[in-house]
Amino acid sequence: MNRPPEMTGPQAESVAARWGLRLLLAGLIAAAFWLRLADLGARPMHADEANQAVRLGQLLETGRYAFAAGEHGPTLYFFGLLPAWLRGQTTLAALTETTVRLTPALFGGAAVVLLFLLARPLGWAAALGATALFALAPPAVYYSRYFIQETLLVTFTLAALVCAHRWWTTGGRLWAAGAGACVSMMAATKATAPVLAAAALGGVLLGGRWRRLAELGRDQRALGAAGGAAIVVWLAFYSSFGANLPGWREGLATYGAMLLRAVGGETGHDKPWWYYGSLFVFQRRGGLVWDQTAFLLLAVAGAAVAWRRGGLARFAAGYVGIIAVLWSLTPYKTPWLVLSLVPGLCLLAGVALAHWRAPVAVPLALAVVAWQGWQTRQAVFLRPADPRNPYAYVHTAPDMLKVPALAAAAPPGPVKVISEEYWPLPWYLRARSEVGYWAQPPADCDGPLVFASAGQAEAVRARLRRSYREDFLGLRPGFVLVVFTPAAR
Repeated sequence: MNRPPEMTGPQAESVAARWGLRLLLAGLIAAAFWLRLADLGARPMHADEANQAVRLGQLLETGRYAFAAGEHGPTLYFFGLLPAWLRGQTTLAALTETTVRLTPALFGGAAVVLLFLLARPLGWAAALGATALFALAPPAVYYSRYFIQETLLVTFTLAALVCAHRWWTTGGRLWAAGAGACVSMMAATKATAPVLAAAALGGVLLGGRWRRLAELGRDQRALGAAGGAAIVVWLAFYSSFGANLPGWREGLATYGAMLLRAVGGETGHDKPWWYYGSLFVFQRRGGLVWDQTAFLLLAVAGAAVAWRRGGLARFAAGYVGIIAVLWSLTPYKTPWLVLSLVPGLCLLAGVALAHWRAPVAVPLALAVVAWQGWQTRQAVFLRPADPRNPYAYVHTAPDMLKVPALAAAAPPGPVKVISEEYWPLPWYLRARSEVGYWAQPPADCDGPLVFASAGQAEAVRARLRRSYREDFLGLRPGFVLVVFTPAAR
């Protein structure tokens, strides 16, 4: 029997190199998931997280969800059901921080895989560089551990881009249907989805691929597959899978409410045009250094290379540039919106690294990745709720972690919360069957446990007929609650 010849020389080296690259990729993906999944319950719940988690708990308990215009999309809640069911948590009281955060964490890890798939046509060097930077990017890791819609939006966007690129290169109608479904998932996640879709179209036009775009536009069957998939997904989520048929109209109406918010209709979140850029450049806050300047410069260098190179790389440069301009011009700004820029910046940084020779690119990549890792460690694990953390936006104070114990120790009866602001208290009081909320002190303020804002405390104190012990709890920076617990007799 003849044996196949053994591989030697360059052929063997090529196989070994490919396996080495695959092992490196596997390690990066494992690191990405670990960073997003480790110790999910440690950080106190942000008010926005708590609001979303209570909605998830209501869906778990009642099986009903009705979308209303002005809210964020329903995908977070429906996907959030899966970890809850798998962990045997079927009520709001049973839910934990870890359970609700598993959904964005898993989607965040999947986004790293999708970015690699998107960048792979640019070569192994660019794809691995982009994957490494995205795996450790501080905002990507931080908000993958937040029970809000932003990470799901980024993941669906990357999935849409992967499918659209495959449709672009192969003309396959299944890829067209996949792209349509993913775009609809974006729209069912957050009202900013059309902005990202428009930026993607702008990136294609800036790339100068008009002829190919026209060819795809003439494929009526592919367009029909994309549109049909998009409609099915849209109706499924906004109608709560048939349980709330009018929900699709609310889904369309939500864009008006979000537009008012974007142009400054909602006060308190207006910021200067350079705000998002400031999240990447050097800043010192109360002795802590936050700095991603090297990463940003690497991405800018990659954009210059991409513009000359054309193709997918130029698309990425145009896409990121359009989003950066639109986000900067919009008065309403929150730090998690920067997440939509991060995958594109990582891809451009990977393009820059692949453009340079190994003696320059490898040590530079290691240095930038290591520094990004340190910044992530500080933002995510050391100081996740610190007011000096630029990603911890109006964050809940660690004092709120004491509330469940206070609620458990209090005797039966309705807990009273008397405050102009109270989130995330409904999450931390979820185990109590009776909790009431008032913006102004009611006639009867007595109860087994009473929370009052510092501004309402004097009026509440005057209406208490029993004797209470008073303590202070921070709700978030600059907002303090006075806690009244019945004095021992």
